[in-house]
Amino acid sequence: MANYWTFSRLIGGKSLEDWELLRIKGIPLRIHPSWFVILILFAWTAQGQISNVAETPLPFWFSWGLGLITSLLLFVSVLLHELGHSFMALHEGVKVRSITLFILGGVARVDRECSTAMGSLRVAIAGPLVSFLLAIVFLRSVQSANELNPLLANLFGQLGSLNLVLGLFNLLPGLPLDGGVILKALVWHLTGSQRKGLQVATATGNALSLFAIILGSWLCFKGGGFGGLWLVILGWFGFAASRSQNQLLTLQKALCELDVSFASKRRFRVLEEGQPLSRLSNLSLASSDANSLPEWVLVCRSGRWVGYVNDQALKDLPVQYWNQHSLADYTKPLNELPSIGERAFLWQAVIALEKSHEGRLLVFNLAGLPSGTLDRVDVGEAVLKHIGLKIPKNFLDMARNQNNYPLGLALPEAVEAMLSAGLINKRD
Repeated sequence: MANYWTFSRLIGGKSLEDWELLRIKGIPLRIHPSWFVILILFAWTAQGQISNVAETPLPFWFSWGLGLITSLLLFVSVLLHELGHSFMALHEGVKVRSITLFILGGVARVDRECSTAMGSLRVAIAGPLVSFLLAIVFLRSVQSANELNPLLANLFGQLGSLNLVLGLFNLLPGLPLDGGVILKALVWHLTGSQRKGLQVATATGNALSLFAIILGSWLCFKGGGFGGLWLVILGWFGFAASRSQNQLLTLQKALCELDVSFASKRRFRVLEEGQPLSRLSNLSLASSDANSLPEWVLVCRSGRWVGYVNDQALKDLPVQYWNQHSLADYTKPLNELPSIGERAFLWQAVIALEKSHEGRLLVFNLAGLPSGTLDRVDVGEAVLKHIGLKIPKNFLDMARNQNNYPLGLALPEAVEAMLSAGLINKRD
């Protein structure tokens, strides 16, 4: 069962309009459009093999019909493989959101990872065990089927062999394959570090992907045709998955190492509470770009913070009354603003930002006084700077206008992955 976060980043997840076919024990079964490509390719391969073993020439439509049936039954086997993972995940208390069939097989989307290494191991190994069981059933049935019809025996033989290959292939020790998840769980169990297990499994996944690309390229050069090309595609997918996993690890590391003070900026104005309301109108409450968030206006009394004020009073009162009312009449408590301490980690800031209505936080220093503000762009810029990437100002301005993380950084997803894996705790 491949990591769904990685899979969704590679093929776009449900944004490419997966089609829901049915539900199995409440689990939606979805088909990705790329699945039809591999369905036809397998049907073409199967019909050629069927034509070769037939004692007499078969009609074109008949051989293709059997090839399509073989291909569909193979994907039923893939579905059963994923159901093996899914039912074991449910047994471990993990909710399964969906199963998606796509060009490289199947993937199950789960709410979170198992909280223990052994639980993760049991979920990972359940799929290959289903494949091996199917392989045994089909291969042991070949001889009996041959007495009925050679074509039926050929069908059982193909399905048995393909399930055996499916089980063995998935046991290769590299992410995103099941074997990589098993390796990660074993290293996690032995070292007590899930992150260490992830690093080891990702490294072996890179090595396997490189080997697949080299071998596939050599086979293509030697006339291996589709088999060689398929190995290259698998190797590319493995590299892409490892790259996404490494990016996720890098983001998570930065979010856990950096605190809010590293990212916050001072984007608020300060006024004395005794000043007239007209003073508020003299400030530029909004930035030059109408899409940007307006700056907060904080109110103080003789150097002490007493609250904040917004421009609602200017909208409610006619302009001729602005000088007759002071800011104190419209000051609201500071605790009404979403806030965070400057020593909180950035992963905590991401959670708070996603909960806040404006997508912005007031930052308090250790003395409990306002020291700055924090928005999604500030967090994204700090993370990218920490990993050695400097973003041009126009990209930052664009992200700030939309109140999004720069470059589409999936920071909420990275935090969610850490929470689901038990690497962090919301109560921390």
